[in-house]
Amino acid sequence: MRSITLLVAAITVCSAPALAADLAKAPTAPDAALEWLRYGNERHVEGRYVHWHQSPERRREVAMQERPHAIVLTCSDSRVPPELVFDQGIGDLYVVRVAGNVAGEKELASIEYAAEQLGVSLVVVLGHQRCNIVQMAVRGGAMPGHLGSIVASLSPAVARVKAMPGDAADQAAQINVEMVVDQLRESEPVLGKLSRAGRLKVTGAFYNVDRGDVTWMGSGEKAERR
Repeated sequence: MRSITLLVAAITVCSAPALAADLAKAPTAPDAALEWLRYGNERHVEGRYVHWHQSPERRREVAMQERPHAIVLTCSDSRVPPELVFDQGIGDLYVVRVAGNVAGEKELASIEYAAEQLGVSLVVVLGHQRCNIVQMAVRGGAMPGHLGSIVASLSPAVARVKAMPGDAADQAAQINVEMVVDQLRESEPVLGKLSRAGRLKVTGAFYNVDRGDVTWMGSGEKAERR
């Protein structure tokens, strides 16, 4: 882990265009990859972007084969772009985006592909503050078009916040993250098997759109409700 710390420190203080070519590759072990994302979010909060892996050289490097170091299941909300939230570049993140960061069959299949076929060992379920689709689910009522399918997926989380104090939508968004994390860890036949074998780490996170910071929700850890 110390090597990761030193590497990120080097990235932070140096802005030379050729830096990426001189540094070690981004980590692939789940805990190291998680630290990589933590440091990236710190840079995002402070506006110290290093624009890692955003060059023609990197584009050519991954053109024939991708090797992302993390899977991110997050909302389609335009205020939550994972590559900016974590200061990552081309080929670093395998991103699955859907309103409300719910996990239906197609989302599960996408995550399974990245975990099993690409060998990615970290999944981050990233929810966020003021999620519009969660707010709609909390308000209830008839939903136009296909929105009802997403609201139905969010309904278990919404039901759990009925008697809770505070912002019901943010509470439900955080609970939904926890529920999706559990869903992925137990999903059969692929993700559950990888998780039990220690080959896949699934963790939750919650993004504050005001401050830009991510609250991490690890194994058994709940985000602070706010």
